[in-house]
Amino acid sequence: MTDETPAKHRPGHHWRRDLAEIAALFTAVAAADSVADTVVHGPDGPALLVGSAAALLATAGCHLWWSRRRGHAPPGGDASPPSPAARPAPAEAGDTALWRMRTTVRDEPGSLASLCQALAGHRVDILALQTHPLGEGTVDELLLRAPAVLAPADLTRAAADGGGSDTWLERADAHDLVDAPTRVLGLATRTALDPAELPLALRQLLGRCTIRSVPLRPAEADPVPEEGTWDGAVMRLRDPAGGTITIERPHLPFTPTEFARARALVELDTRLGPRMPARSDVLTLPEGNEITVRRADLGDLAAARAMHDRCSAATLARRYHGPVTDADRYLRHLLGPRFGRTLAAYTASGRLVALGHLLWDGDETEVALLVEDAWQRRGVGGELLGRLVAMATEAGCARVYAVTTSSNTGMVAAMRALGLPLDYQIEEGTVVVTARLAPARAAAGVPAWRSAQSKSP
Repeated sequence: MTDETPAKHRPGHHWRRDLAEIAALFTAVAAADSVADTVVHGPDGPALLVGSAAALLATAGCHLWWSRRRGHAPPGGDASPPSPAARPAPAEAGDTALWRMRTTVRDEPGSLASLCQALAGHRVDILALQTHPLGEGTVDELLLRAPAVLAPADLTRAAADGGGSDTWLERADAHDLVDAPTRVLGLATRTALDPAELPLALRQLLGRCTIRSVPLRPAEADPVPEEGTWDGAVMRLRDPAGGTITIERPHLPFTPTEFARARALVELDTRLGPRMPARSDVLTLPEGNEITVRRADLGDLAAARAMHDRCSAATLARRYHGPVTDADRYLRHLLGPRFGRTLAAYTASGRLVALGHLLWDGDETEVALLVEDAWQRRGVGGELLGRLVAMATEAGCARVYAVTTSSNTGMVAAMRALGLPLDYQIEEGTVVVTARLAPARAAAGVPAWRSAQSKSP
């Protein structure tokens, strides 16, 4: 969250102040002229002026040397404190900050009141409260608005004074102001409309966590019972697509309430079964051709394999970074909803010419493109990449990265065309380009991946 300090009010200039400043300037000039005239006409006037100038220069030089010496003093010891200009600007008295706090209190009457009273003593306002009952206590999750000058250690100490223990604290933002039932209903709706939303919905439901999906092999029995398992910071649930979903959050153990919410979301996806969102866009490329962009699934597997056959070995190698003969093996993995989302671009004749992938990689998100040779450098890849990045932004991802070769200038150019801050890492011919996403794009009321050139078919 970015702290913002409101600008101080500056009163407007008044004509009387300007008149006083001009009068003071004229008085100073007259006084300087009188002094200079008196000194110059004296017996040693010129020498006195030169000596005075030399003394002033020497004084300025000594002051500059001393200020640099203080500024470069080593830390610790007898080093002088930094000047006020070097210190960060203190927060204004009326500034506030949002915090998310979790603390465990005793399961007895009055425990929550004691916690609230301790926080109120520091002028902390409680905006929202959720309770997570445990066997021997209750975990209270609070959204707080506290004075900006209040340090995190002071908040933690206040919670301890109010009877809280195992307190966890994290900065919050405006998105946390949505109450829990509204947020859960929104995530359930997104999951109902699109099964690929399930991993993302779980991440938004549970906060910072790592989600892994492991497919079930035919010869193996399902290692997770139907109701799932939960052990502190690790959940394991049955994947509706087959296999296991493992959710880990080492910095904050899960509560029984969170386990029940995650299990309900997975059960909803399981009951709804396979489905695809009925949404596609018809885009007009700069050269005048039209392509249809829509979500892809395993039903596009045959068309994707046919596109592989039309792609050159160099194009496949740039995309998959491995033996070209293994390219077809990746398609079922990429087109399935378990690991991310895929967009497909079809021509007016129904021919698949490009695939764009958004892959959940733990806490990070990868984007990848494959464009048929005959359709490269025609804007198809850029259209897909822009939509993938917008989908990642809507999903709350902080950054996306693309892995390619140093010879794949088209992918690098497409990333640069996004207009986002980029970081580059180059090692042994492999280039990793990371784009930092702008959170404001996710706040739009309509999906950001619909461009101005798109139209409903």
